Amino acid sequence: MEHDVDISQTMRQEPQSMVKPVVKARNCQVMLELVIAELRAGDYRSRMPDGDYRSRMPDAAAKKRIENKYFELVGENHKYILPMKAVKGWLLGRTSYTQSLPGARHHRTPTKKRVWIIAVVSLITMFVIGAYMFPHHRNSACYMFSSNGCKALTDWLPPSPREFSDDEIAARVVISEMLSSPRVIKKTSKIAFMFLTPGTLPFEKLWDLFFEGHEGKFSVYIHASKDTPVHTSRYFLNREIRSDEVIWGRISMIDAERRLLTNALRDPENQQFVLLSDSCVPLRSFEYMYNYMMYSNVSYVDCFDDPGPHGTGRHMDHMLPEIPKEDFRKGAQWFSMKRQHAVITVADSLYYSKFRDYCRPGVESNKNCIADEHYLPTFFHMLDPGGIANWTVTYVDWSEKKWHPRTYMPNDVTQELLKNLTSIDAVSRVTSEGTGEVTWTPCMWNGIKRPCYLFGRKFHAATLNKLIDLFSNYTSMA
Repeated sequence: MEHDVDISQTMRQEPQSMVKPVVKARNCQVMLELVIAELRAGDYRSRMPDGDYRSRMPDAAAKKRIENKYFELVGENHKYILPMKAVKGWLLGRTSYTQSLPGARHHRTPTKKRVWIIAVVSLITMFVIGAYMFPHHRNSACYMFSSNGCKALTDWLPPSPREFSDDEIAARVVISEMLSSPRVIKKTSKIAFMFLTPGTLPFEKLWDLFFEGHEGKFSVYIHASKDTPVHTSRYFLNREIRSDEVIWGRISMIDAERRLLTNALRDPENQQFVLLSDSCVPLRSFEYMYNYMMYSNVSYVDCFDDPGPHGTGRHMDHMLPEIPKEDFRKGAQWFSMKRQHAVITVADSLYYSKFRDYCRPGVESNKNCIADEHYLPTFFHMLDPGGIANWTVTYVDWSEKKWHPRTYMPNDVTQELLKNLTSIDAVSRVTSEGTGEVTWTPCMWNGIKRPCYLFGRKFHAATLNKLIDLFSNYTSMA
């Protein structure tokens, strides 16, 4: 501001209509201009012994000069004397010129603005943390913050950690202890081939060629749910276990799998466990298959997230809280798992009971939960997600998009088909949501991209002779 301007001249030039609205602010400005002029005219700073300067108040004569000049300029009818605290504070350097003007307290410095912003953000953060760590117990408290009550807050806040029940804590401790046991692979370690079949195995002759010359490296277990099998291979003689009825899609399918695992675990040399059906055939040589499974650092359990009606849409509210909907997974039942995973599968009672009691048709509305498609994928996703590959080593063709996969007939079996199956190095996923979203995942074996499949299904019994003729060729492919 230029201080040599004639203030009285400036005021006289203002239109009369503009004087009243601004008279207080202008008179305040006039007073401050006079104070500035007086300070410039006199020396109101004293040098202290430490070399610093301090302001001192004008004497009585100076105050009188300022007051007389003020009345001379604005007149008696428009006088507006500044509060004495403001003038004194300004003279002493405690307040600035802009802070002395009317309305100045609404214009804070940037530093103060930042302080207020930090304070508000801190309060909001404290509220969110408090709500997260100490969840609400009474709904009435929620309406202090939202007209929609607790639902609006719970939808906005991240989910608070759930407190596990005694049974859950016990199950997780036991499972963790089992998984921590070291895996020991010896020359005598074997792979357990577990066949789930209604009766006779139509491909025993093919499996006989596969097993021949590798005695001591494998063991065979058969669960025949309907008829007593008629055997054509010495490797399958007297290998049946006690069996029970199996109904597709029901918990009895899981019971049969657990029964096979229990019997196979009785042999301490069995370190790998493969579940196969009566329509499964080998796609690789025994040596290739043995090394692939025995020296893998994961189990091959199929597992993926299907947000559609045939995936998480099958989750039952009765499974809560032990099995949250967001952890519900889907996958093919045909697995290959290491011994530690086989042990926790047969030892589980808590999570198994949820599927036994509630994963079946008709429990909730029109949901059709299929136990063998959801139990193991969900179980391992919750308790050891990093320990599984999330895909299976058994190939099936779902391209026909029916309830069951495609069945290969004799005319389908060619050298080219078998070569194509053994060269696949990525798995496809198709969700049941909308038209079906397709995703592809590469098959990684100990961090290296490798072909995915060791076995194939469903092959019709009439393909046996063709497969035997081609066996030596397709199993020798690298």
